[in-house]
Amino acid sequence: MTLHDENVVDLHLQVRLRVAQREDIPKLEWYGQYLHFRNLFRRTFHEQQAGKRLMLLADLNNFPIGHIFIHFKTTEEPYAYLYSFRVMEMFQRQGVGTRLIHSAEAIVEQRGLNHVTIAVAKANKDALRLYKRLDYHIFSEDEGHWQYRDHRGDLRHVHEPCWLLEKSLGRR
Repeated sequence: MTLHDENVVDLHLQVRLRVAQREDIPKLEWYGQYLHFRNLFRRTFHEQQAGKRLMLLADLNNFPIGHIFIHFKTTEEPYAYLYSFRVMEMFQRQGVGTRLIHSAEAIVEQRGLNHVTIAVAKANKDALRLYKRLDYHIFSEDEGHWQYRDHRGDLRHVHEPCWLLEKSLGRR
């Protein structure tokens, strides 16, 4: 049997960007791929409720296919730190990540902040290329030592050397 054009299905999918709700938290584990981050997702949602963070999702049919989290830093000169940025592999290079970052930046500006930072693993060349295309500039590097408690309560240590990037948003 040979395949013909009539055997092709052309999908037009609408991805909606929105703030995470409580029922989204288990879905962020992506069917077990990020189960070990369960406690981090819960803590971030709790801090979202307190107004300290925001979890922005790329939603496809009520499932988060991508996300970026925003930590609003209340230092002497307040700024926002973007983190936990990811898009499911099958939806990468289709504009979802760019839209997430642009939306996160707009939210940061709405909060009256004009400076944003993000970290990227030195090994993640694709993400670094994206950030540079979006006018982020490397301002430092970090050894990338951090730790968290996984879904079983075990302490996990991470060593992921990274670049620190920043962007001045100004008013668009």
